[in-house]
Amino acid sequence: MTVIASGRPRCARCELPARTCLCALVAPVRNDVDVLVLQHPDEVREAKGSTRLLRLSLGRCRVVVGERFEPEQLCDLLGGDVSGSALLYPADTVTGTLAGSKLAPSRLVVLDGTWRKSLKMLHANPLLQTLPRWSLAASANTRYGTLRKARSPTQLSTLEATCTALAALERAPARYAPLLAAFDRFVDDRASRASRVRPPP
Repeated sequence: MTVIASGRPRCARCELPARTCLCALVAPVRNDVDVLVLQHPDEVREAKGSTRLLRLSLGRCRVVVGERFEPEQLCDLLGGDVSGSALLYPADTVTGTLAGSKLAPSRLVVLDGTWRKSLKMLHANPLLQTLPRWSLAASANTRYGTLRKARSPTQLSTLEATCTALAALERAPARYAPLLAAFDRFVDDRASRASRVRPPP
């Protein structure tokens, strides 16, 4: 554990304040498909965000913060060859490989941000628009509940969407069940904390 300049202790691993450290919830998973998360800067300090738990749990997951990336930088992040990458994104405007294709990607690119901000990230990075899309089939309601607002009950968190996609790509849903269960506990913990600090009506 380390202490920042203000004297407020933070966990050196998850980088959250010590009192909200989530390291005990980490559920290690050896994923076969690489995951690159492009995280909107506004999400970095979001205590209710799911990407931190995802990064600490997946064996092959990299998180890069930014909204707009130079094409060369983005290409480097994709290993210098974009041919094996797919963007986890709805297929309504897709021009490429969809779920169900025999050509499963070796790397999944995930945009972490609100729906509006992730769409802005997509529009700001033309290279991302050239990637084939991997879209999710109809899913159950998000585990977030009322903890974070969503456009619809089936709009999943970054962790839920990524786990769902990896489970389908790797044909190993049981592999990701412990991480999803850990996310349930994370949501319960954050909801409990929020209720304790919420002023009475």
